[in-house]
Amino acid sequence: MKILNLYCGIGGNRKLWGNEHEITAIEIDPRIAEVYKHFFPEDKIIIGDAHKYLVEHYKEFDFIWSSPPCPSHSKIRNEAGVGSGQVKAIYPEMSLYQEIIFLKHFFKGKWVVENVIPYYKPLIKGKIIQRHIFWSNFNIPNITLPSDNINKGKMEDFRKVADIRKFNVENERQVLRNCVNSEQGLHILNFAFKSKQEVLF
Repeated sequence: MKILNLYCGIGGNRKLWGNEHEITAIEIDPRIAEVYKHFFPEDKIIIGDAHKYLVEHYKEFDFIWSSPPCPSHSKIRNEAGVGSGQVKAIYPEMSLYQEIIFLKHFFKGKWVVENVIPYYKPLIKGKIIQRHIFWSNFNIPNITLPSDNINKGKMEDFRKVADIRKFNVENERQVLRNCVNSEQGLHILNFAFKSKQEVLF
C-alpha cells in the first residue's frame, strides 16, 4: 500500500505501521526530517511544503494522513496565551479546512486529517479522541489510551515517545508534544481498510 504522511514531524503516528508499506513523508523542517529519517530509514522523506505536495501528488497514494500545523487552532494557546495577553492573537490557518474539503471531494482512497481540539466550534464536524480531532472518510472507533499529561508532563515522560536529544532539535518539548500517540496511529490505519465502512461526512 502506498501511504502519504503529510507534516510528518518525527513520525509519532507512523511508529507502529511497520515496513510493509511504501511510505512517503513530507516535512518542511530539515532538522525534523533528519530525525524522522533516523527512525524510519525505509521511508521516502521529502523536505518541502506538505500542503502543496498534497494537491500535486494525491492521486499517487492509497492512504493519506495529514497533520497540518495546529498552533493557530489550539485551545491551550488561545486560553493560556492570548487570554492572558502573553501571546498575540492570530488568524486560524485555514489550510486545515482546505485539505479536508479537498480530500473529501477529490481523493479516491482513504484519508484522515488530524489536529488539536480547537478553541472554536469546528467548521466541519470531526471525531474527538483524547486531545485530538480527526476528520476522515471512514469510521474511527474510540480507543482508550492512558493520559499523556500533555500540559504538566515532564521531559522524561515525553522522551518515552522518542529520545531526540542527540539531534539538537530546537524546542524538543514541543516537537514531542506534537506527536500523535503511536497506538492511536496504528488503530486509525487499521480501521481505514476495514470493510463496510460508514462515511462520516
